[in-house]
This record gives sequence, structure tokens and C-alpha cells, in this order.
Amino acid sequence: MKRYVGLLLALLVLSCTSGDQPVTSFYYWKTVFKLTDMEKEMLQENEVSKMYMRYFDIALRDSAPIPLSPIRFEDKTSPFQIVPVVYIKNEVMLSDRVDVVQLADQTLSMIGKINTINQIEIEEVQIDCDWTLKSKDQFMAYIDALRHRTNLKISATIRLHQIKYYKETGVPNVDHGVLMYYNMGQIASDDLNSIYDEQIAARYIKSLANYPLSLDVALPIFGWGVHIRNQKVIGLIPKIDEHQLMKIVKTTSKGNNRFEINEDMIAFGTYFRQGDQVKIEAVSKADLKKMVSNIKENLKTVPKEVIYYDLDSINLKTYSNEKEFYKKVTSGF
Repeated sequence: MKRYVGLLLALLVLSCTSGDQPVTSFYYWKTVFKLTDMEKEMLQENEVSKMYMRYFDIALRDSAPIPLSPIRFEDKTSPFQIVPVVYIKNEVMLSDRVDVVQLADQTLSMIGKINTINQIEIEEVQIDCDWTLKSKDQFMAYIDALRHRTNLKISATIRLHQIKYYKETGVPNVDHGVLMYYNMGQIASDDLNSIYDEQIAARYIKSLANYPLSLDVALPIFGWGVHIRNQKVIGLIPKIDEHQLMKIVKTTSKGNNRFEINEDMIAFGTYFRQGDQVKIEAVSKADLKKMVSNIKENLKTVPKEVIYYDLDSINLKTYSNEKEFYKKVTSGF
């Protein structure tokens, strides 16, 4: 009898433990939805069933907010659960000419049209906007207008500065937030990594315990090259690593993931002059595991989801030599 009781308790503990584990999801941030074989294999391997898909951006044109670069579907979205994400430039919320109630109607109408054309059913909409002290009232009113116009769940991305100073920047009236745990520093010509810097994160992370909104977590798996000329940043080269750079451009390593260009040339859609430098910024496997450890230590509840930004074969190659890598990282919570 004791043996059966012990087995039952063990099963209950196992059930509770697995139930507390967050699921692995991904952001899809391209203008065309078409999965590569590598992407399909990774999604299946890591048991991914949900994607947060950028539907369109909203920016100002002639002082009016308009949708830009709406997504186009070449693949069916089944069997994935889709959450539309709308990226709104802060300039929209800073404008006193923008009617946020009308903007909420337009946002939901545009999402509805995309869903109807592509036969997609949704349960949630996510709004991505790095609002500031000056734009917070407009942004909060926009979120309220969305809530009054739909029965869908509403979520919002939340940056570290909005968490630490939430009493000043406000807390959006959403069902839950997503902590964007990346893009922490200024893109600069120094040796710091603007995507992830543990020292910068340490200035904010203790504030997670006090934030009054439940949070999921978004982690970075992307990288880029910072193009530097005469110690000044003149541009970003997206989705590039040092191997791609050295394969196409003649360079000399200067240490600290920095490479000097040896001749004038055009590559990656960029004009390089001899003497220019490219600083590669990326996130290692060790970085991701450290992020999870630090967030877990300070977040007051286990997140329901860990969402990786962003789904792209170029990004996936960095971690492709470890099976079920994303699921393993997620399990660190």
C-alpha cells in the first residue's frame, strides 16, 4: 500500500512540475510567411505550436498613421496558433493629431482582413510599442480603446525601462505582458554588445519582482554587424555573423568581435571603405542560459511562454548543432 501511495505522490509532483514549465514559441518577423525546411524541422523538434507573427507596422505619413508592409502568406499557418503582432512606432503615439479610438478600429479592421483572406482564427492580439513618458497617455488610451472594441485577449511588449519605472511610464491595461529581454544598450562604436549586456540588465532586473503585470519572456537569437567608420556608427548589417563577413569581405580581426575592412567594396548591400570596421553583435548559447537564470531569480512567477526572436534560418544556424536547443533553454525556468 505504501508503495502505491509513494508512486501516486511521485506522479502528482511530476504532473505539477511539468505543468509549471513554460512553452516554447517564436516571433516571425518577415513580410512573407514561408517556412524553410530547416525552420520546419526546428519547430517540430522543439514542439512549437504557437507563433507571434508580425502582421504590419504603423507609422506616420503626412501626419496620419498608416499600416506599412503587411504580411503576405505563401504557406498555410496550420497547425500553428497565430498571434498577430502590430508594431507601432512611438512617433504615432507622440502625435497629438492621432485619434487613438479611430486607430484602434483601423488596427482591428486590418488584422481582420488579413485573417479573413488567409482563413486564420485568432484568440489574441499583441501590440509592440516602445512608449515613453511623453507618449504614455496616448498609448494607454489606445490599449483601452482596443479592449472596448474586441473580446480578443490583448498583450503588449514591455521593455526593461518600462518595468523599472512603471509608476512613471504606466502599466498598460492588457491581459499580460512580454518582457523584451534584449536591445539593452545604445548601438555604438565601443566594445559593448547592444543586444545583450549583463551589466546593463543588472540595473533593471531586480525591478521584475515588483512589476504588477504577469509577464512572459522574449529572448534574442538574432545578430547583426555594426558598420563603423572613423569611430562613428554609420549603419547596421542585419543577420550576419563573423563567418559570413569573412567569407565575402577581406578583413583583419581586431579582437572583441571586431573586423577591419581591407579594401573598398560593396557587400551585403553596403559600401565599405578600406579601414572601416564591422563589430559583430550576437547572443551565445551561454548568454541565453545566463539570461534565463537571471530572469528566473527575479521574476515573481514562472512565465507561461518563452518566445524567441526571431524565426529565421540564418538565426537558427547559430544553435543548430544542439538538438532541441530552444526547448532546453526554456526548461531552465
